[in-house]
Amino acid sequence: MYLPPHDPHVDDPMRFKPLFRIHLMERKCATVECMYGHKGPHNGHIQIVKKDEFSTKCNQTDHHRMSGGRQEEFRTWLREEWGRTLEDIFHEHMQELILMKFIYTSQYDNCLTYRRIYLPPSSPEDLIKPGLFKGTYGSHGLEIVMLSFHGKKAKGTKITGDPNIPAGQQTVEIDLAHPLQLPDVENLRDFSELSRIVLEVQEQVRREEQEEEHQQEKEEEDCSQQAASPPAAKPLAGGGGAEGEETAAGAEGTTQDKAPASQPFMLPMGVISRNEDYPRTCRICFYGTGLIAGHGFTSPERTPGVFVLFDDDRFGFIWLELKSFSLYSRIKVSFQNAEAPSREAFDEMLKNIQSLAT
Repeated sequence: MYLPPHDPHVDDPMRFKPLFRIHLMERKCATVECMYGHKGPHNGHIQIVKKDEFSTKCNQTDHHRMSGGRQEEFRTWLREEWGRTLEDIFHEHMQELILMKFIYTSQYDNCLTYRRIYLPPSSPEDLIKPGLFKGTYGSHGLEIVMLSFHGKKAKGTKITGDPNIPAGQQTVEIDLAHPLQLPDVENLRDFSELSRIVLEVQEQVRREEQEEEHQQEKEEEDCSQQAASPPAAKPLAGGGGAEGEETAAGAEGTTQDKAPASQPFMLPMGVISRNEDYPRTCRICFYGTGLIAGHGFTSPERTPGVFVLFDDDRFGFIWLELKSFSLYSRIKVSFQNAEAPSREAFDEMLKNIQSLAT
């Protein structure tokens, strides 16, 4: 198991923890040992479910128990998972979330199902190289997110979840067609100024979506009328083509606009960040939305925010409604057998992951 570093140190390397091991014997036999718990290896079982999927089962879960009972197990888990004791965590809401996570994860006793993760495909047009990132999620600690690009959109999909947003959901969605021009540093300290800029873009996006829907309805209506009437004479060659080329060139020019090398960046007053050691310069910012929900993924909604690109390996997201900031850092571990599929195949797999998560 690859565990994220201790909160909130997103730039630290991933932590490694073995969960099971297989001994290959003669005559095509093998023995499986569960590595979970603190009493050493013990009898386990592995089953291949289907392509890219297998499950593990511990046959001696009593090896996972501690003499001090659940309280000792919780304290040990807390030191490993968070690198601290419960006495170090003063925030009651954070204590509640940590306890929920312990109860949820410990009930499985290493009886788990594993599915292969395919890394997203890469293209020269991408803003940065897609891949896996560690990110800060307030009282939930560090979580793993997969960043992928889909034309004018970029998506951050949760690989690890929490009591509010489960794995497989799009935690952030970035609108690459709507870059944000941040105010100067002095005005950026004013949260209301940043909020005004973001909400104006949100309204602009809403109007554009309405216009696009109206245009699609009009085109469908025109198609229906054309199907019911005799075919019209074809236009002379060259007339509409030039206009189409001009439109395409304009669109291409828009997507290839280059952002400035860097600009000063500072979080507005009142925005909470688990990691105060965020970069003080950024390359470019975009309008985006972040997914929030109650416990158990109740009442989910997408809320406006700011995607901040710092460099090739770090980005951030300001959750406007939560007044919170998440910092993400690239995972640089080389995972084997995780070749990127085509974009079409990847999009299909992403849908499957999301449907499994729900």
